[in-house]
Amino acid sequence: MMDSMGTAVDEGRSMPAKRAIGNVTASNELLEMAMGFGPSCVLCAAARLGVADALGDAERSASEVATACKADPSSMYRLLRAMAALGLLNETSPKHFRLTALGRPLRRDVPDSAWAAVVFWADLLANFWSQLGECVRTGQNGAQVMEQAGIASRWSQEPEAGSIFRAVMGTSPAEDYAPIVDAWPFPASGVVADLGGGGGALIRAALERHPNLRGMLVDRDASIDAAAAHFKSTPLADRCELIAADLSETVPPGADVYMLKHVLHGYTDDKAVAILRHCRDLVPAEGSLLVIEFVLPDVVSGPAPELVSRFMSDLNMLAVTSGRERSEHEWRQLLEEAGFALTRNVPVPKMDVSILEAHPMSTLE
Repeated sequence: MMDSMGTAVDEGRSMPAKRAIGNVTASNELLEMAMGFGPSCVLCAAARLGVADALGDAERSASEVATACKADPSSMYRLLRAMAALGLLNETSPKHFRLTALGRPLRRDVPDSAWAAVVFWADLLANFWSQLGECVRTGQNGAQVMEQAGIASRWSQEPEAGSIFRAVMGTSPAEDYAPIVDAWPFPASGVVADLGGGGGALIRAALERHPNLRGMLVDRDASIDAAAAHFKSTPLADRCELIAADLSETVPPGADVYMLKHVLHGYTDDKAVAILRHCRDLVPAEGSLLVIEFVLPDVVSGPAPELVSRFMSDLNMLAVTSGRERSEHEWRQLLEEAGFALTRNVPVPKMDVSILEAHPMSTLE
């Protein structure tokens, strides 16, 4: 039963109400997982309809929000109530709502906007995940499965897909990457290249902590254009060269340390090896390659909540890119095939990643 505060009551004990859909069956952990799409869909609908932008900083009625969003008033009220139950809104008086601190980043016009990330995960990528069963059955990614079925993916229909992707990837503050920079002994001077570095947060963190280093940020044209704003008119502008390149075709020379953070997991083994071989041709004998990725265990012998995000990422790669997460043994094999020797694995617990340090083999087999 439920008390007046919406809390489940069981034999005199109170517990937080679960986020299952209704009460159609006995609640258990398995079904909680099965119905976990509910809050995600609420967020997606709110973001797509522009609910947070319609509310802004004001208290507005459900009908006003519906009008601003060009939505059915009764249906909008039902969505707003669910958002309030999730803590995204407050219903300040009957059928009147205001954004909470949790819901505010759903606005597109605020500095900490999460709109792009919500649409990216809850809409564009969720569309690929809906094909996960077929991805597992065929070994293809979601886009390939849908193409063969004659279904257009949400990604292919989204005119802002590229800008949404760039808004999500590599745009964190540089300080967020400090644990990675602090975990590995960067040289006192020289050049560090961040390959596929998106907005450049990682290379900025390295340059800020090591004032005698110079940097190279390498990514596709659109990403480099977007990253330029993070460097313009800053002390780092003169210390970091921004280079547009497709890593599957070429890697620019001139660095002592090459970094690849969450890049290779997006590729099949063959394509990842091809990128690594481009690097192998350039890394100096005394230089280093840093592959910064999740590292999977060889065996999962029981429940491992601390590893769930890594395995979800692995399935995300399967459904979205045809890539994969890998174990240390698999990374070692991949690196050796490209002419590198894996010398150590440096875990970065705060980031749930490892820095896999590799060096060119003296001879290629």
